[in-house]
Amino acid sequence: MKVLSLTCQNYRNLQKACLQPESGVNVLWGENAQGKTNLLEALWLFTGGHSFRGAKDSELVLHGASGTRLELAFFSEEREQTAALQIEGGRRHAFLNEVPLRSSNGLVGHFCAVIFSPEHIALVREGPANRRNFLDAALCQLKPGYVRLLNRYQRLLAQRNALLKDIPRHPELTETLPVWDVRLVQDGLQIVSQRQAYLERLTTAAARIYSGLSHGKEQLSLDYQCSAEDLAAALLENRERDIRQGFTSAGPHRDDMEILLDSAAARTYGSQGQKRSIVLALKLAEAQVLEEITGEKPVVLLDDVLSELDGGRQDYLLNHLSDCQVFITCCVPQQACGLHGGGLYQVKNGCVRPERPQTA
Repeated sequence: MKVLSLTCQNYRNLQKACLQPESGVNVLWGENAQGKTNLLEALWLFTGGHSFRGAKDSELVLHGASGTRLELAFFSEEREQTAALQIEGGRRHAFLNEVPLRSSNGLVGHFCAVIFSPEHIALVREGPANRRNFLDAALCQLKPGYVRLLNRYQRLLAQRNALLKDIPRHPELTETLPVWDVRLVQDGLQIVSQRQAYLERLTTAAARIYSGLSHGKEQLSLDYQCSAEDLAAALLENRERDIRQGFTSAGPHRDDMEILLDSAAARTYGSQGQKRSIVLALKLAEAQVLEEITGEKPVVLLDDVLSELDGGRQDYLLNHLSDCQVFITCCVPQQACGLHGGGLYQVKNGCVRPERPQTA
């Protein structure tokens, strides 16, 4: 999968910008607030998802403009294709090969990408929800059926929790809990099974990539941790406590992915640079597993990835990922000078132009 060109009109500060990248590694360099991350965000929207920065669609339009339009030419499924996104009045309209789609969800599976941004350090540093979301988001790109399964489980969970809150006032409702438990267990076990199978593939790739980033000096391992080995038994055993607390205490919504570096918990003992490297390894491994399953290499988007990495890890990212198309942003021009091939683009005042930064 390759981006052939991206055109942005009135998108954030990109009033009129056009990027025609190389097929390997592309570095977008420039000072802060010039539009580098906006370009990555624009590419990410073509996966069918929302902004990875949590922005509403209405916030993506250049201030004072009535709307924005993004146009993408890309190579996928052995042919050149086009896609377009238009946002007007806070509503998004999507087109694939000039055919209007019912929603931007119709782009899912046609253009695939993996995104890293500094906020993703929370994957290692903060609580289990971040790691569950990482696994679920990766599976949603791979399997449309997983999206439906996850949504159904979340609805069942919300309904069971509402029932738990009602039972103290209406004890007779306790008799209906087994009905919800059966359905929750059925979907919950499917979620856990698919997460574990995915994590097994991800672990192999992530460990190999992290070894490359650290030049073999550190070893990364991942382990899926279930909140209950036997979910049906746990729901029954915890029933009285769940009623008192008003929420379901066991299930895939309480599971975690343990991240270990040389057998020690990375969340507790990893340095900032090591945590950044771990997330990078996970994201690049996600791209590799996506390719193994779909046959397409996803586009890799790495925002502000070079800071807090030593020279060896920077070199690995700049010069050892040429088998797929990569977009890397950086603020320090000298970091971009380490790129031996690929494309170098200066982003300034919302404009993009091919330019190699001056060396000191």
